[in-house]
Amino acid sequence: MYQMKRMARRVAWAAALGVVALPCVAQADWQLDPEKSRVEATITEITSSGESVAHRHALKRMDGHIAEDGTLRLPVRLNQTDVLDQLGDLPPWMESLSDTELTTVVTQLDPGVLDNLPVGESRTETLTLSVKDGDASQQQPLKVRFTRESESEIRVRNAEAVALDGNVIMQNQTARTVLGLLGYQQIDDEVPVELDAVLVDR
Repeated sequence: MYQMKRMARRVAWAAALGVVALPCVAQADWQLDPEKSRVEATITEITSSGESVAHRHALKRMDGHIAEDGTLRLPVRLNQTDVLDQLGDLPPWMESLSDTELTTVVTQLDPGVLDNLPVGESRTETLTLSVKDGDASQQQPLKVRFTRESESEIRVRNAEAVALDGNVIMQNQTARTVLGLLGYQQIDDEVPVELDAVLVDR
């Protein structure tokens, strides 16, 4: 009888440990693939003559990791943009800015949403993006479509048209300086952006 009770306790402990350990084993470690993750923006320059000229720019090599609590932080640096390609050699006073963090985008996403998405299926979620600029922070909702392309890859795109506020961009001193170097003294109020990124299970 004693042996049977002892064995029963062992089975109960093993089952309990299995339940506790299961989520840790099943939960994926989702990270953005920098080689496949980018945002493209269309900036419409307003020339001195009042003409509107559209320019396409890209933010490349997006890098971020979804933490256990679902927090995803996306630091944005000048050297991730194609601006440097167009400017060529930077003035000495700007070289130090190339690797400086211009801003940080923070959002929350339940990792279980990604873990439970079947291959070939899509799901749309509304994320709240918090854009930090120094001590200031702005929040904006963004509908995002997640499509699981394989066991280890999920493609992320915006599910609807979205645009940034051109006036807010021009209030950022660094952004205004960079746009000025590109020759943009004034831009349109709306800056449409398109997200195309890939999350990988590492």
